[in-house]
Amino acid sequence: MTQAFIDLADVTVRYGTQANATLALDRTNLRIDQGDFIALVGPSGCGKSTILKLVAGLLQPSSGGLIVGGRESPSSQQSGKTRIGLAFQNPTMLPWLSIRDNVMIPLKIVEPFRQDYAKKKRGEFAERAEALLAQVGLKGFGDKRPWQLSGGMLQRASLCRALIHEPQLLLLDEPFGALDSFTREELWSLTQQLWMDKKPTVLLVTHDLREAAYLATRICVMSSRPGRILEDREVPFERPRTLPMSYAPDFSTLVQELRMRIAEARTAGDAVQASADNEPTPARKAA
Repeated sequence: MTQAFIDLADVTVRYGTQANATLALDRTNLRIDQGDFIALVGPSGCGKSTILKLVAGLLQPSSGGLIVGGRESPSSQQSGKTRIGLAFQNPTMLPWLSIRDNVMIPLKIVEPFRQDYAKKKRGEFAERAEALLAQVGLKGFGDKRPWQLSGGMLQRASLCRALIHEPQLLLLDEPFGALDSFTREELWSLTQQLWMDKKPTVLLVTHDLREAAYLATRICVMSSRPGRILEDREVPFERPRTLPMSYAPDFSTLVQELRMRIAEARTAGDAVQASADNEPTPARKAA
Protein backbone atom coordinates (compact mmCIF):
# COMPACT_ATOMS: atom_id res chain seq x y z
CA MET A 1 0.00 0.00 0.00
CA THR A 2 1.35 3.44 -0.93
CA GLN A 3 1.77 6.07 1.74
CA ALA A 4 -1.29 8.22 2.36
CA PHE A 5 -1.12 11.96 1.76
CA ILE A 6 -2.73 12.44 5.20
CA ASP A 7 -2.68 9.71 7.83
CA LEU A 8 -3.98 9.91 11.40
CA ALA A 9 -3.04 6.72 13.26
CA ASP A 10 -4.59 6.26 16.72
CA VAL A 11 -4.46 10.03 17.27
CA THR A 12 -5.56 11.33 20.66
CA VAL A 13 -5.93 15.01 21.50
CA ARG A 14 -6.50 16.44 24.97
CA TYR A 15 -7.16 20.11 25.68
CA GLY A 16 -6.22 21.63 29.01
CA THR A 17 -4.17 20.49 31.99
CA GLN A 18 -4.11 16.88 33.09
CA ALA A 19 -6.49 17.46 36.02
CA ASN A 20 -9.10 19.23 33.90
CA ALA A 21 -8.23 17.91 30.44
CA THR A 22 -10.94 17.55 27.79
CA LEU A 23 -10.53 14.51 25.57
CA ALA A 24 -11.37 15.84 22.11
CA LEU A 25 -10.18 12.93 19.97
CA ASP A 26 -9.63 9.36 21.14
CA ARG A 27 -7.54 6.96 19.02
CA THR A 28 -8.82 8.43 15.78
CA ASN A 29 -7.79 6.87 12.46
CA LEU A 30 -8.18 8.56 9.10
CA ARG A 31 -6.37 7.95 5.81
CA ILE A 32 -6.65 10.41 2.92
CA ASP A 33 -4.97 9.85 -0.45
CA GLN A 34 -3.73 12.64 -2.67
CA GLY A 35 -6.57 14.21 -4.64
CA ASP A 36 -9.32 12.93 -2.32
CA PHE A 37 -12.21 15.20 -1.32
CA ILE A 38 -13.16 14.18 2.23
CA ALA A 39 -16.12 15.55 4.19
CA LEU A 40 -16.13 15.29 8.00
CA VAL A 41 -19.61 15.23 9.53
CA GLY A 42 -20.89 14.51 13.01
CA PRO A 43 -22.48 16.00 16.15
CA SER A 44 -21.38 19.45 17.30
CA GLY A 45 -18.23 19.30 19.39
CA CYS A 46 -17.14 15.91 18.03
CA GLY A 47 -13.67 17.05 17.00
CA LYS A 48 -14.08 17.88 13.30
CA SER A 49 -12.29 21.22 13.60
CA THR A 50 -9.67 19.60 15.83
CA ILE A 51 -8.76 17.28 12.96
CA LEU A 52 -8.58 20.30 10.66
CA LYS A 53 -6.19 22.04 13.07
CA LEU A 54 -4.02 18.93 13.29
CA VAL A 55 -3.74 18.68 9.52
CA ALA A 56 -3.01 22.42 9.24
CA GLY A 57 -0.16 22.10 11.72
CA LEU A 58 -1.86 24.39 14.24
CA LEU A 59 -2.14 21.60 16.81
CA GLN A 60 -0.03 18.59 17.78
CA PRO A 61 -1.45 15.19 18.82
CA SER A 62 -1.27 14.26 22.49
CA SER A 63 -0.45 10.76 21.25
CA GLY A 64 -0.57 8.75 18.05
CA GLY A 65 0.95 9.25 14.62
CA LEU A 66 0.25 12.05 12.13
CA ILE A 67 1.54 12.36 8.57
CA VAL A 68 0.68 15.28 6.29
CA GLY A 69 2.06 15.46 2.78
CA GLY A 70 4.41 12.58 3.52
CA ARG A 71 5.94 14.39 6.51
CA GLU A 72 5.54 13.44 10.15
CA SER A 73 5.59 17.02 11.46
CA PRO A 74 2.72 19.09 10.03
CA SER A 75 4.09 22.17 11.80
CA SER A 76 6.87 22.12 9.20
CA GLN A 77 4.41 23.19 6.49
CA GLN A 78 6.10 26.59 6.55
CA SER A 79 9.02 24.97 4.72
CA GLY A 80 6.90 24.96 1.57
CA LYS A 81 6.88 21.16 1.23
CA THR A 82 3.07 21.16 1.37
CA ARG A 83 1.19 24.31 0.46
CA ILE A 84 -2.11 24.70 2.31
CA GLY A 85 -5.14 26.78 1.37
CA LEU A 86 -7.72 27.74 4.00
CA ALA A 87 -11.31 28.96 3.77
CA PHE A 88 -13.60 29.47 6.76
CA GLN A 89 -17.23 30.30 7.46
CA ASN A 90 -16.31 33.96 7.90
CA PRO A 91 -14.44 35.13 4.77
CA THR A 92 -12.32 37.66 6.66
CA MET A 93 -10.87 40.29 4.33
CA LEU A 94 -8.62 43.23 5.15
CA PRO A 95 -10.93 46.22 4.64
CA TRP A 96 -8.18 48.62 3.53
CA LEU A 97 -7.11 46.36 0.65
CA SER A 98 -8.87 45.80 -2.66
CA ILE A 99 -10.40 42.39 -3.36
CA ARG A 100 -7.51 41.68 -5.75
CA ASP A 101 -4.90 42.47 -3.10
CA ASN A 102 -6.77 40.38 -0.51
CA VAL A 103 -6.78 37.43 -2.90
CA MET A 104 -3.02 37.83 -3.46
CA ILE A 105 -2.10 37.71 0.25
CA PRO A 106 -0.90 34.05 0.15
CA LEU A 107 1.49 34.96 -2.69
CA LYS A 108 3.02 37.54 -0.35
CA ILE A 109 3.74 35.07 2.47
CA VAL A 110 4.09 31.56 0.96
CA GLU A 111 7.21 30.20 -0.72
CA PRO A 112 8.22 30.06 -3.50
CA PHE A 113 5.98 33.01 -4.43
CA ARG A 114 6.90 35.54 -1.75
CA GLN A 115 10.46 36.03 -2.99
CA ASP A 116 9.03 37.33 -6.28
CA TYR A 117 6.03 39.19 -4.85
CA ALA A 118 7.45 42.71 -5.07
CA LYS A 119 8.47 42.14 -8.68
CA LYS A 120 5.32 40.37 -9.88
CA LYS A 121 2.49 41.80 -7.77
CA ARG A 122 1.42 44.32 -10.42
CA GLY A 123 1.95 41.95 -13.33
CA GLU A 124 1.84 38.16 -13.28
CA PHE A 125 0.36 37.81 -9.80
CA ALA A 126 -2.34 40.42 -10.39
CA GLU A 127 -3.25 38.64 -13.64
CA ARG A 128 -3.45 35.34 -11.75
CA ALA A 129 -5.83 36.91 -9.22
CA GLU A 130 -7.99 38.43 -11.94
CA ALA A 131 -8.21 35.09 -13.77
CA LEU A 132 -9.42 33.34 -10.61
CA LEU A 133 -11.91 36.09 -9.85
CA ALA A 134 -13.29 35.79 -13.37
CA GLN A 135 -13.57 32.01 -12.95
CA VAL A 136 -15.80 32.44 -9.88
CA GLY A 137 -17.97 35.13 -11.45
CA LEU A 138 -16.22 38.20 -10.01
CA LYS A 139 -14.74 39.64 -13.18
CA GLY A 140 -14.42 43.41 -12.80
CA PHE A 141 -14.58 43.36 -8.98
CA GLY A 142 -10.84 43.25 -8.28
CA ASP A 143 -10.65 46.98 -7.46
CA LYS A 144 -13.64 46.90 -5.07
CA ARG A 145 -13.25 46.97 -1.31
CA PRO A 146 -14.66 44.10 0.83
CA TRP A 147 -17.50 46.24 2.20
CA GLN A 148 -18.77 46.73 -1.35
CA LEU A 149 -19.43 43.00 -1.89
CA SER A 150 -22.19 40.71 -0.64
CA GLY A 151 -21.53 37.75 1.63
CA GLY A 152 -21.69 35.31 -1.26
CA MET A 153 -19.30 37.39 -3.33
CA LEU A 154 -16.87 37.60 -0.41
CA GLN A 155 -16.96 33.82 -0.05
CA ARG A 156 -16.14 33.48 -3.75
CA ALA A 157 -13.18 35.80 -3.22
CA SER A 158 -12.18 33.74 -0.17
CA LEU A 159 -12.04 30.61 -2.34
CA CYS A 160 -9.83 32.48 -4.80
CA ARG A 161 -7.50 33.46 -1.95
CA ALA A 162 -7.36 29.83 -0.78
CA LEU A 163 -6.42 28.60 -4.27
CA ILE A 164 -4.19 31.32 -5.70
CA HIS A 165 -0.93 29.80 -4.43
CA GLU A 166 -1.80 26.41 -5.97
CA PRO A 167 -2.16 24.48 -2.69
CA GLN A 168 -1.78 20.74 -2.61
CA LEU A 169 -4.10 20.71 0.42
CA LEU A 170 -7.31 22.72 0.80
CA LEU A 171 -8.96 22.95 4.24
CA LEU A 172 -12.57 24.15 4.32
CA ASP A 173 -14.21 24.78 7.70
CA GLU A 174 -17.95 25.30 7.06
CA PRO A 175 -17.20 27.86 4.34
CA PHE A 176 -20.83 28.14 3.18
CA GLY A 177 -22.64 27.83 6.50
CA ALA A 178 -23.57 31.51 6.82
CA LEU A 179 -25.00 31.84 3.30
CA ASP A 180 -28.58 31.56 2.07
CA SER A 181 -29.53 28.27 0.43
CA PHE A 182 -29.45 29.58 -3.15
CA THR A 183 -25.99 31.12 -2.81
CA ARG A 184 -24.75 28.04 -0.97
CA GLU A 185 -25.84 25.74 -3.80
CA GLU A 186 -24.20 28.00 -6.38
CA LEU A 187 -20.94 27.75 -4.46
CA TRP A 188 -21.20 23.97 -4.23
CA SER A 189 -21.17 23.83 -8.03
CA LEU A 190 -18.30 26.30 -8.17
CA THR A 191 -16.25 24.42 -5.56
CA GLN A 192 -16.80 21.12 -7.38
CA GLN A 193 -15.58 22.65 -10.64
CA LEU A 194 -12.51 24.21 -8.99
CA TRP A 195 -11.64 20.85 -7.43
CA MET A 196 -12.10 19.03 -10.74
CA ASP A 197 -9.85 21.58 -12.46
CA LYS A 198 -7.08 21.77 -9.83
CA LYS A 199 -7.45 18.41 -7.98
CA PRO A 200 -6.07 19.48 -4.59
CA THR A 201 -6.60 17.18 -1.64
CA VAL A 202 -9.61 18.64 0.22
CA LEU A 203 -10.78 18.22 3.80
CA LEU A 204 -14.22 19.78 4.37
CA VAL A 205 -15.90 20.23 7.75
CA THR A 206 -19.64 20.69 7.39
CA HIS A 207 -22.97 20.18 9.16
CA ASP A 208 -24.83 20.13 5.83
CA LEU A 209 -25.22 16.52 4.71
CA ARG A 210 -26.45 17.43 1.22
CA GLU A 211 -23.34 19.55 0.86
CA ALA A 212 -21.14 16.64 1.94
CA ALA A 213 -22.83 14.24 -0.51
CA TYR A 214 -22.67 16.79 -3.35
CA LEU A 215 -18.98 17.61 -2.95
CA ALA A 216 -17.09 14.72 -1.37
CA THR A 217 -15.58 11.54 -2.71
CA ARG A 218 -15.84 10.10 0.84
CA ILE A 219 -17.85 11.08 3.90
CA CYS A 220 -16.47 10.32 7.36
CA VAL A 221 -19.01 10.24 10.20
CA MET A 222 -17.63 11.06 13.65
CA SER A 223 -18.85 10.04 17.09
CA SER A 224 -19.75 12.45 19.86
CA ARG A 225 -16.83 13.65 21.96
CA PRO A 226 -14.35 12.11 22.34
CA GLY A 227 -14.32 11.94 18.56
CA ARG A 228 -13.60 8.86 16.49
CA ILE A 229 -14.37 7.96 12.89
CA LEU A 230 -17.46 5.74 13.09
CA GLU A 231 -18.06 5.29 9.39
CA ASP A 232 -16.10 6.03 6.21
CA ARG A 233 -18.40 5.97 3.16
CA GLU A 234 -17.61 6.27 -0.51
CA VAL A 235 -19.95 8.65 -2.34
CA PRO A 236 -21.07 6.70 -5.45
CA PHE A 237 -22.46 9.52 -7.60
CA GLU A 238 -20.75 10.38 -10.88
CA ARG A 239 -19.28 13.79 -11.60
CA PRO A 240 -20.01 16.47 -12.38
CA ARG A 241 -22.84 16.36 -9.86
CA THR A 242 -25.81 18.62 -10.42
CA LEU A 243 -28.43 20.15 -8.16
CA PRO A 244 -31.24 17.99 -9.66
CA MET A 245 -29.14 14.93 -8.72
CA SER A 246 -29.15 16.08 -5.11
CA TYR A 247 -32.93 15.56 -4.97
CA ALA A 248 -32.88 12.09 -6.55
CA PRO A 249 -34.05 9.14 -4.39
CA ASP A 250 -30.61 7.50 -4.05
CA PHE A 251 -29.04 10.82 -3.06
CA SER A 252 -31.79 11.48 -0.49
CA THR A 253 -31.35 7.94 0.86
CA LEU A 254 -27.65 8.53 1.45
CA VAL A 255 -28.35 11.83 3.23
CA GLN A 256 -31.02 10.20 5.42
CA GLU A 257 -28.71 7.31 6.33
CA LEU A 258 -26.01 9.78 7.34
CA ARG A 259 -28.53 11.77 9.39
CA MET A 260 -29.63 8.64 11.25
CA ARG A 261 -26.01 7.61 11.89
CA ILE A 262 -25.25 11.02 13.40
CA ALA A 263 -28.43 10.90 15.51
CA GLU A 264 -27.32 7.51 16.84
CA ALA A 265 -23.88 8.91 17.62
CA ARG A 266 -25.41 11.88 19.44
CA THR A 267 -27.74 9.64 21.47
CA ALA A 268 -24.88 7.34 22.40
CA GLY A 269 -22.77 10.35 23.39
CA ASP A 270 -25.57 11.73 25.59
CA ALA A 271 -25.89 8.36 27.32
CA VAL A 272 -22.16 8.21 28.03
CA GLN A 273 -22.18 11.77 29.38
CA ALA A 274 -25.19 11.06 31.62
CA SER A 275 -23.43 7.99 32.99
CA ALA A 276 -20.31 10.05 33.71
CA ASP A 277 -22.37 12.77 35.41
CA ASN A 278 -23.99 10.16 37.68
CA GLU A 279 -20.69 8.48 38.57
CA PRO A 280 -19.82 9.12 42.23
CA THR A 281 -16.85 11.38 42.82
CA PRO A 282 -13.92 9.99 44.84
CA ALA A 283 -15.10 11.96 47.87
CA ARG A 284 -18.64 10.49 47.62
CA LYS A 285 -17.20 7.01 47.14
CA ALA A 286 -15.07 7.41 50.26
CA ALA A 287 -18.10 8.54 52.24
